[in-house]
Amino acid sequence: MSVLRRMIRLRSVRLALLVLAVVAVLAVAGGSLAPQDPIAQDPKAILQNPSGAHWLGTDYLGRDVLSRLMDATGRSVVGAAEAVGVGLLLGAPAGLASVVFGRAFEWLALRISDALLTLPYIIFAIAVTGIIGNGIHQAMLAIGLVLAPNYFRITRAATLGLASSQYVEIAELVGASRWWILRTHIWNKVLPTIVVTAASGAAASLLVVSSLSFLGIGTKPPAPTWGGMLSSDLNYLAQRPWAPLAPSLVIIITVAALNALADALRDTTGIVTGDPGGSGRARGGDSADTAQTSSAATATATGPVETTAVATSSIPRQNREVRDA
Repeated sequence: MSVLRRMIRLRSVRLALLVLAVVAVLAVAGGSLAPQDPIAQDPKAILQNPSGAHWLGTDYLGRDVLSRLMDATGRSVVGAAEAVGVGLLLGAPAGLASVVFGRAFEWLALRISDALLTLPYIIFAIAVTGIIGNGIHQAMLAIGLVLAPNYFRITRAATLGLASSQYVEIAELVGASRWWILRTHIWNKVLPTIVVTAASGAAASLLVVSSLSFLGIGTKPPAPTWGGMLSSDLNYLAQRPWAPLAPSLVIIITVAALNALADALRDTTGIVTGDPGGSGRARGGDSADTAQTSSAATATATGPVETTAVATSSIPRQNREVRDA
């Protein structure tokens, strides 16, 4: 609660929350709140300038731009959330399991992670949609698969740091089971790191979703998307040079709000998460960023020594050291 209070005091956080609240409302009810039908065509109102009837003008088919922007919010935001969700569901549990289940599972998970890290987001999404069909869910599944290694490595690094902490060792000495230790001493302390990473990755995912829709991948016309609107507006840049500003500003403002919230959350909690957007995608093995994340997570999460006891077994000791795979 104290973290939330410290964040709310920041002006950038309040502004970001206001922007994201508006985006959330539009994502849920944008189509209902739109002043006009977002897919209704009017041949008599093609490429009109902003007016009282059309606040942001009309597109090349006479459709109201403001209504289309509002209706497109849900598809763009839900697509980004779906990609982050898939990445978290695949990456975070695997990061925890790589510490719990020992060398064999860890080696396999690291090799799969290294392979996925080499895949570029856009090209992989295009390839997947070409194989299993062009749809928003197929594209987001592909993006989630490529995001998963980032969440895997950050979760694994944080878990490694906690697994070597003093209170975990004491819990092992008194006979606590590995599952009890994982649930009681590790998961609740790794969770803030995962949340910060997800917040950082949401902005990158939204950019990827917009890029895919810009290329015509995912949502099919006439359903509007932010990237699709930007793509169509560029075709009429000579007639309406200001037209791409509306979808561009919406994307920029939303991404900036997500980044501001993620930065404030990271600075307030003191958690180091690396780069969930994947700027270090070509790296292999467990490099220095893993050690840095591990030590930061330990320093942030480690509290007073706890001595609760339960049953048997322990976390494999060979996983307690951050090492190169």
